[in-house]
Amino acid sequence: MLLIKNARVMDPASGYDGQADILTDGGKIVKIAPGLSESAADQVIDAAGCVAAPGLVDVHVHFRDPGFPDKEDILTGAKAAAAGGFTTVIMMANTSPKIDNTETLAYVLEKGKKTGIHVLSCANVTVGMRGKELTEMKTLAEAGAVGFTDDGVPILDEALCRRAMEEAAALDMPISFHEEDPAYIKNNGINRGKASTFFGIEGSDRQAEISMVARDAALAAETGACVEIQHISAAESVEIVRQAKAAGTNIHAEATPHHFSLTEEAAIKYGTYAKMNPPLREERDRQAIIEGLRDGTIDIIATDHAPHTKEEKAKPVTAAPSGIIGLETSLPLGITELVGPGHLSLMALLAPMTVNPARLYHLDAGYLAEGGPADVVIFNPEETFVAGNYASKAENTPFTGRELKGRVRWTVCGGQVVYEA
Repeated sequence: MLLIKNARVMDPASGYDGQADILTDGGKIVKIAPGLSESAADQVIDAAGCVAAPGLVDVHVHFRDPGFPDKEDILTGAKAAAAGGFTTVIMMANTSPKIDNTETLAYVLEKGKKTGIHVLSCANVTVGMRGKELTEMKTLAEAGAVGFTDDGVPILDEALCRRAMEEAAALDMPISFHEEDPAYIKNNGINRGKASTFFGIEGSDRQAEISMVARDAALAAETGACVEIQHISAAESVEIVRQAKAAGTNIHAEATPHHFSLTEEAAIKYGTYAKMNPPLREERDRQAIIEGLRDGTIDIIATDHAPHTKEEKAKPVTAAPSGIIGLETSLPLGITELVGPGHLSLMALLAPMTVNPARLYHLDAGYLAEGGPADVVIFNPEETFVAGNYASKAENTPFTGRELKGRVRWTVCGGQVVYEA
């Protein structure tokens, strides 16, 4: 039995916020109350000065396994997740081979069971992510997929996209979309504007995202599917989602920490270490994302954790791959960039990192309650640290060396300590 003592317990699902202890046994929480006795506990964590919240949930990670173990694998990705306070993560399906079949899905799920945290996975929407033919979505759902996505590439065929939404709706499962129309992109990963001018390239126009978000919001309304817009980056896209939600569409959007923290100025400063799809855009876009988080238009924070090797990121800006790691800096960036300036309360930050994504993907996660899972992150919201020394195999991020606020001290999954600072 594990006892967490003297914590400020915060649970966005119930709204509870108070001083209490948490007693766990057999992977479940058995009691949440002040002044619990230590006599029955095998292990005691003194969490004085810390917040105990539901283990964080990230519905958008790339663990590069199978296919690219030099970048990351499921074991090291899970270690990075635990170090960031995450107890549940959902892998994207753009591995090699793709997760468009039950064999590859079984491989990642079985390997995920050996990590100490909950590693789940989406399956592909289309065979080989080629956008031509739907996968056997029902079969993949029965085999354990928790959602569907071709993240990394857009689904350009509107009729096929409609059929995919209809199938996902019939299965009562979320379907998420990477919204970038290549017709508006010459060099992806860099915003068409100040950053592309700096590099002397054409870059990615904001219309690449806006056009596809508009299309898929309309399709979501038509099909009734639970649609998630991934890594939203443009102010106009946020407004489209806002209006669709107001009209009753079952649409959701995720924001990454880098999109609410940085602008295209970071690409100019950090080069390929701030290159990602969709790219960092303008300050007005960053502010629109923050406002979307404030008013609930954007209801999920997801890292899009995307490891790459030093050698890959050392290539010229037009040749280097897009993406940055993010699991170990996500919560601190939320505290530093959103809570610190007063954009969100700490409870409002935790909701899109816990209960909201868990509910969207029908997971028994993201909440603290007696009888519920003993998945807990314990962090000091006032403690500062310098980002670096990552558990991930990769270090491709512009946040290295930056002083951040909000240090994860312990991560508990299934009643077991899987990370301790």
